Amino acid sequence: MTSTRPTKLERPVDPERDHILGNPDAELTLVEYGNYTRRSCHLAHEVVADLRDRFGERLRYVFRHRPAGDSGIAKRAAELAEYAYLTTGEFWPVHDALMKGGHAFTSGDFERLARDFNLPPPQGEHAATLETAKVRVKEDVESAHRSGVVMTPTFFINGRRYEGTWDENTLADAMLGTLGHRVQTAALNFARWAPSAGLLLLFMSVLAVFLANSAVGPAFSSLWSMVSGIRIGDAALNLSLIHWINDGLLAIFFLVVGLEIKREFTTGRLSTLRSGALPVIAALGGILVPVAIYLFIAPPGPLAAGWAVPIATDTAFAVAIIVLLGARVPVELRVFLTAAVIIDDLVAIAIIAAFYTETIHMNYLMASAGVTLLLVGMNRCGIYRPLPYILAGIVLWVLLHESGLHATLAGVILALVTPARPPAKLHVLLGQAEAIIRAETRRSGDALMRHGLSEPAMRELDAIHDRTESPADKLLRTMEPWSSYLVLPLFALANAGVVLSWDVFQSHGSLMLAIILGLVVGKPAGILFAAWLAVRLKIATKPPEYSWRQVAGAGALAGIGFTMSLFIAGEAFPEPVDFAAAKIAIFTASIIAGVVGTAILWPNRKRNPIP
Repeated sequence: MTSTRPTKLERPVDPERDHILGNPDAELTLVEYGNYTRRSCHLAHEVVADLRDRFGERLRYVFRHRPAGDSGIAKRAAELAEYAYLTTGEFWPVHDALMKGGHAFTSGDFERLARDFNLPPPQGEHAATLETAKVRVKEDVESAHRSGVVMTPTFFINGRRYEGTWDENTLADAMLGTLGHRVQTAALNFARWAPSAGLLLLFMSVLAVFLANSAVGPAFSSLWSMVSGIRIGDAALNLSLIHWINDGLLAIFFLVVGLEIKREFTTGRLSTLRSGALPVIAALGGILVPVAIYLFIAPPGPLAAGWAVPIATDTAFAVAIIVLLGARVPVELRVFLTAAVIIDDLVAIAIIAAFYTETIHMNYLMASAGVTLLLVGMNRCGIYRPLPYILAGIVLWVLLHESGLHATLAGVILALVTPARPPAKLHVLLGQAEAIIRAETRRSGDALMRHGLSEPAMRELDAIHDRTESPADKLLRTMEPWSSYLVLPLFALANAGVVLSWDVFQSHGSLMLAIILGLVVGKPAGILFAAWLAVRLKIATKPPEYSWRQVAGAGALAGIGFTMSLFIAGEAFPEPVDFAAAKIAIFTASIIAGVVGTAILWPNRKRNPIP
């Protein structure tokens, strides 16, 4: 689950409060949160000077304090600058002196600066002034925290946090709002907005239904039947477009799902046995009860094959709603729901492999097992480069497809075997990187006839960078955006299109009722009862941050089946009319589940404490 931090400047620039350098009415505003004892801020100070030369009266520059560490030295430096402003009315000369005076300050340095700028001793009538200076620094620190500042320097351009390199040209491009920078910023802002994946999925689903019922409906439907493939010698793999999406691209989704649940159970909030047991047991309850309801209501015969349709949850939709609820939902409940629905999806793919496979080709199945053992061996041997795993995963996908099992199972297997080694000691790696850079620039002559670090040094730095992140985390970080913003939207566009017809309701009423009740009633009932029973039997523990009412609300959101339910329905109902009825039922159930879950979770947990 992706975590986000604020991107906007929490306290707007106030000419009466902030230190402003340049034209107060300039069209461009650059705010920096800095620290006088950080070398990085001293270097950025030079860049800001270049930017002021470049933009002139078009730029106003604002500096705010964010001292940290250094046993209080950074804080004392910031307080000295504020004290100078309050006693003499001058801030920038002292600021410039602090930025140019080195970053290893001592008490003697502060005393010397006070003498150089004729600052009165902070005693007697000026003691209160020093306290005011401390308050101003504290206000800046609090503002930095609310604005999402985690390091210094951090820049804000016209009220929005800048994320990029600190060189003059890149900062200038961002300030001028060049087309490339605007497109990049808009894309990043949308992707970092937690509900964005769910809303994109909803848009593509509505678009698919609209196109299927429009004049281009027949052409839209036939588009997904187009066959294409890959040929190597006499061997060929030819699939329709919808199968490339459902069997091929969806393997990326299951890879991401597997990596997410692996992270939570190895290094995340569910790494202990009893904390991890709660979402596992709740997920199993949310699988068994919907299946029982479906089999009780659905007519016997071919339609009974859809018993697995109501067992899965659409992670993107469920998490999007729970994030939109904001502070009404504690983070611990988000983790619980995310883990539970991911387990749903993993069980769903296992069920597809076990129950919705018609013919098994043992030779390919044995070859798949061999590749899986190879992946496990690579893990055991400490092979941490992601490329060998990706290549072996592609081979595994082909073999599983040819064996008759659903090829998306390759994504789950690849996630389980990708190494998730413990994090390295960051201070050791930073020390090594600093030693490499220092060795590269130890002589002044090294700067001649050079454009940067040498290739051997770059390779060593690349190796250090690689070690800061486990292969599993790196693969998840790389593939998660592709899964959320390409795979799932394409899947929805290809599978959600259904021609709305009253005849479907008349001939498939029992099927649709079984799916709707399985998702809307069975999911929350199964999750709530299984979780309560696990806690009552002391098999698992429930965090005190959320109540049983909120567990019920999360269970209701788990009834948003959509992506995975459509996927299973496509496997269970080969007849188009049956599949169409299942689609309508899944859409209806998902809407009801979303509304019910939101209604249950809406009351503010602080005002309505429920044990």
